[in-house]
Order: sequence, then C-alpha cells, then structure tokens
Amino acid sequence: MASHKIIIYQVFTRLFSNRNNTRKVNGTIEENGCGKLNDFTPGTLKQIRELGVTHIWYTGVIRHATMTDYSRYGIPRQHPAVVKGRAGSPYAITDYYDIDPDLAVNVEERMLEFEKLVSRTHSAGLKMIIDFVPNHVARQYKSICKPQGVRDLGEDDNTNIGFDPVHNNFYYCPGQQFTPYFDLYHGEKESYMEKPARATGNDCFHNAPGMNDWYETVKLNYGVDYYAGGVGHFDPIPNTWQKMLDILLFWAGKGVDAFRCDMAEMVPAEFWAWVTAHVREQYPDIRFIGEVYNPNEYRHYIHSGFDYLYDKVGMYDAMRDVICHRRNTDAITWAWQQTDDIRDHMLYFLENHDEQRIASDFFAGCGEKAIPGLVVSALLQKNPLMIYAGQEWGERGMDAEGFSGKDGRTTIFDYWSFKEHFSLLTPIYNRILNIALSEKAVSEGLTFDVMYVNRQYQHQYAFLRKAGNDILLVVANFDDTPLTMNLTIPNHAFNHLELLEKAYKAVDLLTGSKASLVLMRDQQVAVALPPRGAVVYKL
Repeated sequence: MASHKIIIYQVFTRLFSNRNNTRKVNGTIEENGCGKLNDFTPGTLKQIRELGVTHIWYTGVIRHATMTDYSRYGIPRQHPAVVKGRAGSPYAITDYYDIDPDLAVNVEERMLEFEKLVSRTHSAGLKMIIDFVPNHVARQYKSICKPQGVRDLGEDDNTNIGFDPVHNNFYYCPGQQFTPYFDLYHGEKESYMEKPARATGNDCFHNAPGMNDWYETVKLNYGVDYYAGGVGHFDPIPNTWQKMLDILLFWAGKGVDAFRCDMAEMVPAEFWAWVTAHVREQYPDIRFIGEVYNPNEYRHYIHSGFDYLYDKVGMYDAMRDVICHRRNTDAITWAWQQTDDIRDHMLYFLENHDEQRIASDFFAGCGEKAIPGLVVSALLQKNPLMIYAGQEWGERGMDAEGFSGKDGRTTIFDYWSFKEHFSLLTPIYNRILNIALSEKAVSEGLTFDVMYVNRQYQHQYAFLRKAGNDILLVVANFDDTPLTMNLTIPNHAFNHLELLEKAYKAVDLLTGSKASLVLMRDQQVAVALPPRGAVVYKL
C-alpha cells in the first residue's frame, strides 16, 4: 500500500482537451473535433498535479471500435452495425497492442506519441493508469500491432464447438448466425456477418443479443463453462490467460504504473491471482484497480491480487443518497463499517464515466451540493479517492450528444467537448484535495467516527483523524441551511486516539479562519457550519 494518499484523476482522453465547440449531434471527428495525447503538455499536467492529484487515468487510449475510417493507415475498418456511436465505446477493444488513432496528431506515430505521454506524465510527478479490458473485445477484433510470434485472439479457435476450456478464446453458437435485434446493414451495402455467432460480452450466450446487451462486444473465454452452469477449468492454463498476461506485460513495459481493470468480477478470480503474481514478478510496483460491484466478492478479489476496488455499492450509493437527502448520514457510517477490515483497499468516488454527473438534473442539480460529500470521501480514510475530469468545475452531462442521450452522463460514445473548464468549484476542489494529499493525519492517521453519540444530527457528519501530534476535526453539513452543531466528543475517542482534554487552537484548513476549541470527554463543542459545506479544523 502507498504511504501517501492516492488521488486519481480520470480523464476521458478524447474529450478532455477538445476545444472544438461545434457539438453537432452525431457529429464526425472532422465536425466536432477530438482531444489528442499531445494536448497533455507539461503545463497541463502540472496544473493537474497542482490540483492535488497523484495518478492520472487516461481512459480510452487503446484502439477500440469506431465509425471513423482509418483504413488508409492499414487499420481495419469497423462495420457501423456493431459500433456504438460515431466515436465508439472505449470498452470495445479492436487491438490490445495499439493506440486509438483518434488521439494521435500523426496516426502513423501514435505509439510514439503515447510513449512520450508516459514520459511527460512521469516528469510531472504523476503515475499513469490505463484501462485493461479483460472480459470482452469488439466483435471485429483484429490486432495489426501484436508483437512477432503472438497469435491473435480466436485465430486458432475450433468454431465447431461452443466451449473449449484450453484452446478457444471465444464462446460459440455452432451453426448459428449472429442475429441481433437491429438491422445489420446500418446504411452499408453489405450487412455485418458473423457465423457461427459468438457469445456477447455481458454473458449473453446465444446468437441474438437485445438492445440492452453489450451487442458490440464478444465474451472472452477464461476456462469457465457457462453452458454447464459456470464450472471452471483452470488446469491446464487456458490459452486466454497467457494472451492476457502478454498484453499486461507489454503495457507495463511501456511504463504504465497501474491498470484499471474493467468489469473485473466477470473474469474468474483464479485468473487474477495467477496474472497479478506473474506481472509483479517483473514489475513489483504495478497496481491493479478492480471494477467489482458485488460486495460479497470484495475480499475474494483483493486476495486475488487487487490493490483497490471500486466502493460503488457501499460508499458511492450511500453518499449519493445523503447528498440528495434520500438517506441520513448514518448511511455513511454503515457504508464504511461494511468494509472496515479492507478499508485501505476501497476506492472512493463521486463521479466516473459510468455514473451520472453530480451537477446533472438526475443527481444534485449543481456541483456545489456535493462539497460536504467530497470532504468526507477525501478525508475519512487513508484509501484512494477518484475525481472525474469535469467534476471539479461542475460539468452537468446534460447534452444529448448522439448515441448517448440526455442521461446526465458525459458521453463515452460520441465526439464532443466540454462547455466549461473552470468555475468557482475548482479552487474548493484544489483545497480539499491538497489537504488530503498533504496532511499526515489523512494519509497515515487513525479515524474515529463520532456520529454514534450525535444521532440527533441527520444531515451532518463528523469524525476525527489523528497521526502523532496532528489532529483533524472534520465536520460536514449536507443541509441547505447553516447551523451550529453542538458536537459531543465521546470518552472512547480520547482513549482510542490518545487525545488530551484541553483547549486547542484550531485553524480551518478550508478557509484559514481560526478558533479555540475545548475538547473534554463526553462534552459538547460548538461548531458553526455553512450550508452545504464543511470545516476541517487542524488542532
């Protein structure tokens, strides 16, 4: 585990630096523009670092399915019937060994541009994260950049059988043609053809996926026989395992510091235990971040080699409900208690590319309402925090961009751009994230939740952090009105944190205002709180 607080900044790479303001619905790359890897200049990366960030996750850098034609560069053209949106989903990979040409200034030198980005990122004092998408690939996956001697996925499959535990990379529907719910022509002269049909990425093991299935993807075979109820066959090692190990080692060799592993729980834990151990034999400092949504599986996947897991079903869902006044703040206490034994492994966040924007009409309506939630998420534990680019200036995600409708999310399927790049929120984010990054009590200290003796406050949340002589008292107000909270500090907090009973000189790290706080066992201390805000007193 890291000795400092990890703060991840997720950027949707093609959107982040795009300054084209056309924003034509279903617009082409020529019409709407696209951000480039080269746009992440030393100055831009310095600004991101100064926000309080330690790691940057470049989302969507590996080549994926798109309607944009790059065949003049030798890149296979994708049939639009099996591409979602003009730009395409970054989770429908077409070549695990290639860089998305949309992101390159010079398409023929796209890998070199990526390698230079790795160097600039590290020079800025940031660690680099990219996606690893292990569960599925695009329907027309074909690697043109695989290293010499590497066999392509599916190249040696026996397509006459539905499942082979060792040799096949895909699952098949022998003798059946791919017949999804939609028109397979999609404006083309020739239809998309796939026979035999292969299983779809969201565990759809028949030839006719529906509109809500991941129809543009094909499920990879890790030795699990879903046709027989999910029986695992892992000895001998399935061929897919070795191919995925080679891919991870390829990118680790480029200087990637961590992998955000898409839908990790759809791939057997046995694979993760094997592959993470093998990667760390050569790259011991590599980190694995898992997208796992089933809390019953958290410990299983951590044991299998993951450093960090999304805390979505617990902390994210609880914090969103608290921000929206659907639940009281005791939901926060409940959420951290469910994962207290693995607390350092849980990744907190309020936004990512899958979730609705805080400022959208579907969530809080404006970014300011989430400030108390950000303070708590950033300062409650030692564990990592993730920010999604645009969150810090209140990006609303309320455009109907094309394939992505008006759903409160920033599109991952269309060529688009942000309307704002700075707001009054940005300095607040800067202060909160830098407190999390710089305060020893946050990165190393113990936590004490005091809400069990302050249950009369249902829209406020308070806790203590302590490391050595550094003490923080953090109090957040999720209410729309200011109030003075008469906060009881229980006897147990003094014992657990080895606090002294006395009058403390305090400074609010958010505003710089000073106060004198008298902390006594089982006694109250008055804390004035702004609406939808917080105080972070350093004692």
